Amino acid sequence: MIFTASETNVAVVLGPGGPVGTAWLLGLAAGLRRAGADLARADLLVGTSAGAIAGAALAAGRDLDELAALPPTPPGRRAGDPTVMPRVFEILNTPGTDPREALRQVGTLARETDALPEEQHLAAMEHLVGTPAWPDTPLLVTAVDTESGEPTVWSRDSGIPLHTAVAASSAAPGYAAPITIGGRHYMDGALGGGSNVHLADGAGALILLEPIGHMFPAAPLKADIRIRPDEAALEAFGPDLGNRNRWTEVYKAGQRQSADIADQLRPLLPPQFPT
Repeated sequence: MIFTASETNVAVVLGPGGPVGTAWLLGLAAGLRRAGADLARADLLVGTSAGAIAGAALAAGRDLDELAALPPTPPGRRAGDPTVMPRVFEILNTPGTDPREALRQVGTLARETDALPEEQHLAAMEHLVGTPAWPDTPLLVTAVDTESGEPTVWSRDSGIPLHTAVAASSAAPGYAAPITIGGRHYMDGALGGGSNVHLADGAGALILLEPIGHMFPAAPLKADIRIRPDEAALEAFGPDLGNRNRWTEVYKAGQRQSADIADQLRPLLPPQFPT
């Protein structure tokens, strides 16, 4: 069963943002959890790319403090190709191009690019998420089918391991190879709908966490609460969202920012135990 927002009271949507955005989301969530505003208590979590990683770790009950620093880069880990994403945006922003056709072109590019192999990306996601099992907390993870260009949404009823869905959702072209699931190949869910806020339409209250929300300040506000990196966090981000060396600094920046928003979020999230 796919859980729909119309069945929920509070939905939390976690958007994309690369490794740096992942670190910010995890640090923010860790600080909020300590302050009694645990995002995992929401009725629905929607995660895309960086948000899929953070949302899965949250929902699975991962000790987020264990993710304050990344493990050392394994020997032989293949570096990404930074020239690919500019080509992706050029394809997606070509005037007059059918959106699905544009995504199919991006999918072809993703499959043909020499990037981090599937097995390495899957192993990294399993470490971050901490388990292949889906949580009881309703969680939706998004991706895009590279061959058809169709967006895909997975839940615990989809029959695939959690870390596999998360790996597909975060397989950005040029960074990681598309993930093979059921004979199909899937890439980053952000390409098919940004933060995919529409999956939470109808929620009683919507909390939107956007690591790259500062890049789209004029985007229409669809959330009751929209949280973006503050100035200190943006300074920690630096100019490259893929810079894994900034992970710990950005994680700490997210923790610090959580103190400013915990009081705002705490009333929206149900208590851990009924009273």
